[in-house]
Amino acid sequence: MKKALLGVLIALLFTLSGCGAYGPYEDYPSYQNGETYSEITENPFIRTMDMPVSTFSVDVDTASYSNIRRMIQDGYLPEKDAVRIEEMVNYFQYDIAGTTENEKIHIHSEYSYAPWAPEHGLLMVGLKTQDIEYNTSLPMNLVFLIDVSGSMYSSDKLPLLKQSLGILVENLRPTDRISIVTYAGSAKIALEGGDATEQADILSVIQGLEAGGSTAGASGISLAYEVASRNFIDGGNNRIILATDGDFNVGMNSVSDLEDFIESKKATGVFFSVLGFGTGNIRDDIMESLADHGNGVYYYIDSIKEAEKVFIHQLGGSMIMVAKDVKLQIEFNPVLVKGYRLIGYENRVLDYDDFQNDFKDAGDMGAGHVVIAFYEIIHADSDETIPSLTFDPVEVLKYTGENHLDELLTLSIRYKEPTDDTSMLIEKIILGSTYTDTYSTEFGFASAVVEFGLLLRNSIYKSNASYTAVIERATLALDFDPHDYRSEFIELVMAAKNLSYKD
Repeated sequence: MKKALLGVLIALLFTLSGCGAYGPYEDYPSYQNGETYSEITENPFIRTMDMPVSTFSVDVDTASYSNIRRMIQDGYLPEKDAVRIEEMVNYFQYDIAGTTENEKIHIHSEYSYAPWAPEHGLLMVGLKTQDIEYNTSLPMNLVFLIDVSGSMYSSDKLPLLKQSLGILVENLRPTDRISIVTYAGSAKIALEGGDATEQADILSVIQGLEAGGSTAGASGISLAYEVASRNFIDGGNNRIILATDGDFNVGMNSVSDLEDFIESKKATGVFFSVLGFGTGNIRDDIMESLADHGNGVYYYIDSIKEAEKVFIHQLGGSMIMVAKDVKLQIEFNPVLVKGYRLIGYENRVLDYDDFQNDFKDAGDMGAGHVVIAFYEIIHADSDETIPSLTFDPVEVLKYTGENHLDELLTLSIRYKEPTDDTSMLIEKIILGSTYTDTYSTEFGFASAVVEFGLLLRNSIYKSNASYTAVIERATLALDFDPHDYRSEFIELVMAAKNLSYKD
């Protein structure tokens, strides 16, 4: 009894001191024990002489950032596998140039030094898609598949979901249709093909949703696809959106069977996105995978402000696809690059041959989307030793070590139009002379988010990363801060710094 009381007093002292009761990678609150995350093995540094080509798929999910924000605000640091750096970076908007008249995707690049390891270079690559006005875009057939099982009872789950859907309904257009399928002990149709002009009726159905019963996710998914098929809009945006806390019984032989089922439905023109809610049951690994297999997006909604971000500020980007199966491939010039490391995107890395294989699935980009990726680079004249790795040989290479001596790399992008099955190619050469010691504020902010991710992961590649440096760099980038997301980021870093007991 005395030991238990002492433990409570110690925890209270930590909380009152501003440090929080939970240190990094120690025991977490009991309600997190049911949450599952895919293991992430960070991309290593690769010797350019071993493999000069890096290939990966874009990722526009942002669930990781809002999920770790929830954890930090609840008073503890996230486990490292909850931290996907690419999703943290791509949570924010960036003030970079958009497409020209004849472009579907515009390429932005900037090459400077890595603030946490100044002896290394840091390459920022940004892709920005064509911005389509939501009000003039294609009509939408949206089927919300809503988990109303007993685990959805708490205020941060079904009640927050109902508020979130209310925001979306208020922004629907007369051309849009909305359906609602619920699942608990069984799957039911609460609304089918709702006319977006009848907002009061739709909102009444939403407000009538109640949580209770067991969970049967797979039967709900099957029914949702039937509803989506009956209300299919030719040439429109047809999408199922699963909203759940993640605690559902898939009902099929395995999760892989469910993934295969969702992936097979892409050919019908119905895509699949996921909205995560609440704490304690989050099956982050499954939810992310289902969205990936369904050509969809995975968001985690932890507040009404996040719902506004998804359903108001980024409605076009989250609902209107403008480029599908977007892949990037970079060939580094060994004359200037001794080694490189792709930061994040661990579950999006592709094989060399996948780039030209139009049957290989990749990520999709919505209207006005910005995707940012970073490579940390070891310069060719560095004395640093990079462990050698074994790769399958690549036959067709541009750089031989004797040509194009001024080029740092060649960046290639493949993407498809939403209704096409054949990809198009864009290429950009980046010169070594573009290196600058004076990086832009957008580079500074995005790299600050990367550095924060390295700290949260306790990455072996964090070098001299510090919370203080992250805060200082992010503070210099507040001139462009739509909806105050960057200001909120700084507050989050400060909170994490207190929880970590260190700089």
